[in-house]
Amino acid sequence: MSEKVDGQTASPYGYPFWDWVAKEDPEYVKARGPLSALSVGEDKELSIKHREMVIIGILAYRGREDGVVTHMRRAVQHGATKRELLEAIESAAVPGGGPTFSTGVQALMQLDRDGAFKRA
Repeated sequence: MSEKVDGQTASPYGYPFWDWVAKEDPEYVKARGPLSALSVGEDKELSIKHREMVIIGILAYRGREDGVVTHMRRAVQHGATKRELLEAIESAAVPGGGPTFSTGVQALMQLDRDGAFKRA
């Protein structure tokens, strides 16, 4: 369960390290909240699904498969399909190269194995 700071969750993604930071330095987490809301919150021109895809491409480039999985899950919660996520990774692979593609596809495979996509 995510730690709360002034009634808000330390991380909308459930990263355990944010719970630790919230206990150690709640003021930092509180101050960071508005920036997070501007970056990944609701009521923006670009949908959450599409903003998550941007984040997914960057995390894949950086080799952060755990982060890619987490952000893919949120994208799926906001309507992303397996095909859309695959195309996002394919797009990120053009500037990011093979390692970006590999990280992204492996994360997508994990979601598929975990049953994140409804079967027809």
